[in-house]
Amino acid sequence: MSLPLIEEGAKKSGILWIALPSGRRLAWHAWHDGAIYVVTGGGEQDLPGLVEAAEVEIILRSKDNGAELVRFPASVEVVDQAEAAEAVAVLAKERLNAPDAAGLVSRWAAHSAVVRLTPREP
Repeated sequence: MSLPLIEEGAKKSGILWIALPSGRRLAWHAWHDGAIYVVTGGGEQDLPGLVEAAEVEIILRSKDNGAELVRFPASVEVVDQAEAAEAVAVLAKERLNAPDAAGLVSRWAAHSAVVRLTPREP
């Protein structure tokens, strides 16, 4: 596993695949401070089982041709959104077509989980 490759792949593509107990799910995300952040629940992407997981497998694909770039395990941590305000702001910027862009972060704080996925050595 190469952290620079993971970072480059995560920054270049706005989507990734997460292997969850319910199967693989496509998710939009943001890269910030050495980790991938996703939001789930509360009207956002449904990633069942993610907040309960200790570790998941992440698959990043090439934006150019869809080929697999890298596959790696990541530790899962639900973040306190107030303490991780900078990461939440970066994630909110990646949220396209939000129906309530002005109240997005407040809605997440009330109804969603923001999850940090930190790459781990296999």
